[in-house]
Amino acid sequence: MTKVLITGGGGFIGQKLAKRLATDGTVRGQKITGMTLIDLAEPTAPEAPFPVRTLAADISDTSAVAQAYQGGQDVIFHLAAVVSGAAEADFDLGMRVNLDGTLNIFQAARDQGNCPVVVYSSSCAVHGGEAPDPVTDGVELNPQTSYGTQKAIGELLLNDMSRKGFLDGRGLRLPTISIRPGKPNAAASSFMSSIFREPLQGEPANCPVSRDYPVWHLPPRMIVEHLLHAATIAGASFGPNRNINLPGRTDTVGEMVDAMTRVAGPEPAKLITWNSDPVIEKIVMGWRQRLLPEKAIRLGFRAPESFEDSVRWFLEDDHRDVAGS
Repeated sequence: MTKVLITGGGGFIGQKLAKRLATDGTVRGQKITGMTLIDLAEPTAPEAPFPVRTLAADISDTSAVAQAYQGGQDVIFHLAAVVSGAAEADFDLGMRVNLDGTLNIFQAARDQGNCPVVVYSSSCAVHGGEAPDPVTDGVELNPQTSYGTQKAIGELLLNDMSRKGFLDGRGLRLPTISIRPGKPNAAASSFMSSIFREPLQGEPANCPVSRDYPVWHLPPRMIVEHLLHAATIAGASFGPNRNINLPGRTDTVGEMVDAMTRVAGPEPAKLITWNSDPVIEKIVMGWRQRLLPEKAIRLGFRAPESFEDSVRWFLEDDHRDVAGS
């Protein structure tokens, strides 16, 4: 009998995760008896065989977080965040949500006294600067953005509160997610979805980096799979560092565009323009794009086989019929 909380439950990953949990009806081998979704705007509740509560809540507000925890929570997926570009543009906003909000989520989990499982959505942006290429497990964190710094602090809090037995944490450093459904957001990596999503739906999109820019990426289907897998694994299996680099693929933007063409034909690529954006380039050039996540692979996480699969899954799961929209 398990209760689940998803922060960022109105986002595309939060919604996909909620729908998957509603379909499965179980998590960690236990029947789900209730689920709470919170986000700045009240999330949409999926049809589920158990009660689903939806709340509009700012995680930097301790009283709002306390409301989300009413009745207790056993498994928490902490996905809510101010994304990279927005956190870089507004330092105080990023600190308030990504740092203070994360501490509120962790502290509320601690206050329950039941050591709940907490799956924390971190980022490969915690790597950078003097990190080796490729990044191996155990490399010192050296973020080169405010977002990466805030995520790194969250990782340290997750580790320490797990060590103290306050919660059972596991942090996943997510690669760039491509292809995201919906509309472009304030993430510096947003173009890594828009240059595929929009052309596949007959709309133009601009790429602010060159064709030879490499990207460490994962599709949404596999992000959801990894979040659920992380919740299932015994916490002790992660060892003294509860945070891991997820397996992904490194492909250049040009290689990804070519993969899209092999799946969808030549027309979508013709809708891409190539106008550089120095602000975006400065942020993304500080990220590491080649990783060797051996620990994650030992724990049963897996990498995608090709970007062609990502394109096919987008067309199956998230493609919008432009003519009928």
